[in-house]
Amino acid sequence: MAQKNLKKGLLITFEGPEGSGKTTHVRLLCEYLRKKAFKVLLLREPGGTLIGEKIRRILLEPKNKKMNAVCEMLLYQAARAQLVREKVLAALEQKKVVILDRFLDATISYQGYGLGMDIAAIKQIGKLATSDLEPDLTILLDISAKEGLRKLGRLDRIEKRPLSFHRRVRRGYLQLARENPRRIKVVPLSKDIARTQSAIRKIVDKKWRFRI
Repeated sequence: MAQKNLKKGLLITFEGPEGSGKTTHVRLLCEYLRKKAFKVLLLREPGGTLIGEKIRRILLEPKNKKMNAVCEMLLYQAARAQLVREKVLAALEQKKVVILDRFLDATISYQGYGLGMDIAAIKQIGKLATSDLEPDLTILLDISAKEGLRKLGRLDRIEKRPLSFHRRVRRGYLQLARENPRRIKVVPLSKDIARTQSAIRKIVDKKWRFRI
């Protein structure tokens, strides 16, 4: 099948509380788009680069209990800055579909709403980290904090935080969706993976009509 040509690159981000199934659904969407002959680059945050993966290990290591909120937020932004400049911008220039497992919305929700940091400051630093790049579409997979945490196995440093923290994160995500209804599409997580993925694909297919 011939490669489909986009008029410009397309950036799709996936967000959601812990246990929302992002890893599964970004993979399934990638497979779907590749079968439709789109060039797709799948990346995760923090990570996706050698530097970013090293930062990821620092951020998620449960032993790093003394890390403060400012340090945490800046490390996420640093990994993001590296990923955007090393991989994302180049892929968009090549008219690829870039699918990102988390982006700036995650930092606003986790460190802003979750930890109580100044959201305006996070957004300002985020503009620098992302080179003012905004997603064309964000899929927010929604699940209750309690249910999402129940689905996890071994917990990392962020996942180990109390339920109250994760509830604030979810409320933050839903607030962002209300503020950005054209970009952020909320998809309630179903126990049926196929049903959730079908809802995601319908949203993405609608976006294509403006891009091909």
